[in-house]
Amino acid sequence: MRGGRNTERGSASVEQAGLAALVALLLLTGIAAVAAGGEIDAGRGLAGAISKRLACAPRLPDACRHHPLVPAYGWPLARLARALAPQPEAKLGPSGLPLVPVDFRRCRRESCAVAAGSHLTRSGRRTTAFTRILDRRRTLGWVELTYWLYRPALGWERIVRRAGQAQVDAAAGVPVLLGDDPALVPLETLPGRNHYEFPASERPLWQWHIHGLYPGWSS
Repeated sequence: MRGGRNTERGSASVEQAGLAALVALLLLTGIAAVAAGGEIDAGRGLAGAISKRLACAPRLPDACRHHPLVPAYGWPLARLARALAPQPEAKLGPSGLPLVPVDFRRCRRESCAVAAGSHLTRSGRRTTAFTRILDRRRTLGWVELTYWLYRPALGWERIVRRAGQAQVDAAAGVPVLLGDDPALVPLETLPGRNHYEFPASERPLWQWHIHGLYPGWSS
């Protein structure tokens, strides 16, 4: 995966895309038949469910039902990660523009990271933080949460927070939603995380130092 490219998005193979298109066509034909029979609401509900599953197919296991934090850390620590997430903060880049943390897989230039509010850039991108959690409650009595923030041209910022069991319990009611800001991406389940290329000034210290939680998916 080349860091100099404009995007780092993954893509399905031609065969997978063709199969998905065929399945979608057949199912949409069935939906049309249901709708023609007068069951419009049922047809719309089925169409929504199908489109969601097709969109979720390339993602991590269980990502269609839960935020990626949940399969990575479990519900209690996922809620804690959301509760302690740092608020996005703009910092001046080399060009003098205010830059917010973004997803490096989709934005590597200052122009797409310019702040336009608390949680968005001028190009409509969400602020993003990459996470790592070490659960040391059994040995040391605390959980260590690391948030890695990437700003193009400025590189990576590391924010570390620790929490005991009392804070884990206090976060029990915190919702974990896909639309929350900043977006949180667990590094432990990020496919190919060690193989993204960065300029020397932007190379993240976390590469090759994080154990994957889905062997075969994220190693």
